[in-house]
Amino acid sequence: MAKKHNWLAYALVTMVTWGIWGAFSDYPDYPATLTYVVWAISMIPCALVALANIRFKLDVRKKSVLLGLGVGLLGAAGQLLLFEALKYGPAYIIFPMISVAPIVTVILSTVFLKERVSRLGVLGIVLAFVALVCFSLSGKTDEAVKGNLWILLASLVFIFWGIQAFVMKVANNYTPDAESIFVYMAISAVLLIPVALLMTDFSQPINHSFNGPYLTFFVQILNAIGALTLVYANRYGKAMIVAPLGDACAPVITVAISLVLYSHLPSLPQVIGIVAAIACVLIFSRE
Repeated sequence: MAKKHNWLAYALVTMVTWGIWGAFSDYPDYPATLTYVVWAISMIPCALVALANIRFKLDVRKKSVLLGLGVGLLGAAGQLLLFEALKYGPAYIIFPMISVAPIVTVILSTVFLKERVSRLGVLGIVLAFVALVCFSLSGKTDEAVKGNLWILLASLVFIFWGIQAFVMKVANNYTPDAESIFVYMAISAVLLIPVALLMTDFSQPINHSFNGPYLTFFVQILNAIGALTLVYANRYGKAMIVAPLGDACAPVITVAISLVLYSHLPSLPQVIGIVAAIACVLIFSRE
């Protein structure tokens, strides 16, 4: 019985940490590619905590390694694209857009894992998707958006992250501990650091003060913590419920904080989205 409720606690931690992270992710004055480097580094302390939880007995079976690296590379590639997308649009538009990722996860989980939910759970998923659509529609005419490139980048991110959540569930079904999966996620993030460095234009001025790399680290560590608890949430819960809860409801926090930061009042679609997302949380808490 305890495990049944554990998934919700882990998913809520992911929702809160990712919501705050999303709001402040484009706040530090630091290049997008170097932000990725800082994020990858922030995964290391969380990976050490995960390793300590399993007494440093990492699952090194071939399938576990491949699945873990697959989860990590999908997530890390999505992160790299996300930081690029944030150059062309504010967080309160980008994050709701990429939250469409659960659509991919639900389809894959239904087809390949044969997951089923109750009628109440179906209502929760529908409300999550209502929230996603409302958040996405609310940003189409926003003046803070620079061109349309963010749409392509954000679309790639939600595809990568939707597949990642599915692969994470498959990995959890095979690997005896969630910690090993996260460690391989951290390794994957570090492996892509050279790619991020090659993409960096070092001829441009780079901010080395507190609101550069240091503030970036404090923001990105929230992402790493949320990723760790997401692995646990997927281990104990159904992927087609965990994904919408984390991805659809975190933007409620992101939007609320970002609207204050950018001095924007919520539009009608955003209000509807927030109400739908809160209802989604209440329904999933009873699953």
